[in-house]
Amino acid sequence: MDINTFLQNWLVTSNTFDTEAYVKYYDESAVIDDPSVGEKFRGHSGIRKYFEDYFVGYNTQTKIIKIDIVDKESAHLEAFFTGNFSERGIGGTLDFTFHKDKIIHLKADLL
Repeated sequence: MDINTFLQNWLVTSNTFDTEAYVKYYDESAVIDDPSVGEKFRGHSGIRKYFEDYFVGYNTQTKIIKIDIVDKESAHLEAFFTGNFSERGIGGTLDFTFHKDKIIHLKADLL
């Protein structure tokens, strides 16, 4: 798997608010851990809720600042988020773990 291409495609899907396509990037047992909202979102149903609440619901657009590919199963992404939330724009990091060409774990941290 080409992680850089995967993440670029994931970002386009996220920014176009295609929920069903977005969820397909994740393993069925994947977890999104987002301390900024104080919750972990598990499986496709949890990931769908996370995406619809915090991305679609806030019209969030994500811009990649930098991608660091750690190894063949993980990557660190620096991003900037804009949307209809109080800050209007905020930086953050996303740490991905992959398994069988899917995201198995994502830790999202706002700066």
